[in-house]
Amino acid sequence: MTISSEEELAKLREISRIVANTLRDMQAAMRPGMTTGELDAIGAAMLKAAGAESAPQLTYDFPGATCISVNEEIAHGIPGDRVIAEGDLVNIDVSAAKDGFFGDTGASSVVGQPNAMQERLLRDGKRALWTGIGQVKTGAKLNAIGEAIEKFAKKNRYTLVRNLASHGVGRALHEEPEQIPTWHEPGDRRVLHEGLVFTIEPFLSMGANWAAEMGDGWTLVSEPRAPTVQFEHTMVVTKRGAMVLTQPG
Repeated sequence: MTISSEEELAKLREISRIVANTLRDMQAAMRPGMTTGELDAIGAAMLKAAGAESAPQLTYDFPGATCISVNEEIAHGIPGDRVIAEGDLVNIDVSAAKDGFFGDTGASSVVGQPNAMQERLLRDGKRALWTGIGQVKTGAKLNAIGEAIEKFAKKNRYTLVRNLASHGVGRALHEEPEQIPTWHEPGDRRVLHEGLVFTIEPFLSMGANWAAEMGDGWTLVSEPRAPTVQFEHTMVVTKRGAMVLTQPG
C-alpha cells in the first residue's frame, strides 16, 4: 500500500509495534526443552492481548499463530511437538493484523550461547538487512536494495536464498510490489515512491541457494542444507530514507 494519511500511518505503527514486541518476547522466552508449539502459544497470547489477529492464520489458514523454523528449516515452520535444544538456530516470523492493517517482522537467534560460526552469521544477517534498508528513499531504484545486499553477501562469502523475496504489505499481508528481490536483478526497473509500505527480508546462508518444500505443505528447508538466517522489517519510503516501523517499544 501507499500511505495517504496520518491515520493510516498511526495504525501501521500500532500493528508493527505489536508484532515487534511479540517477536522480542518470544525470543526472550526460548528455552532448551520447550516445544515450538509452546513458544507459539506465547506469541498467540500476546497477539490476542493486543487485539491483533495472526496474519498467517487469517490469510492462509496456517496451522499456527506464528512461523517457527528450526535449523534446516528456514521459513514457514509449523509450530508443534518439535523440542528446541541448546544451540538450535531458530527463526521466528511474526505477522498480524489489527484494524485492517498488517505488520510483518522476523528474526533468527540461537537458543543459549551461539558458537563462533553462528554468532558471525547472526551478526551478518542483521548487517545484510540494514545494508538493504540503507538504499531506501523516494525515487531510488528498488533493485538497489538487492544489489547492495548481494554485494555484501559476496564480499563476506555468503549465499542468498533466491526463491524467497520481500514484498509489499499494509492492507494485506502480501501485496504490490510483489517479489522484491534481495539479490541483484538487472532487469527490474521499478522505482520506490513516497509512502510505499513494504518489507525487506534477506535469507543469508552459508551455502544454500534455494528454499525447498519439506512435504507438509508449508515448511521450507535450505537447499543445499546450510545454516541460514532471516531478518525482516516493515518500513515506509520517505524522502529521507526508510521509516522502519517494526521496532519494539
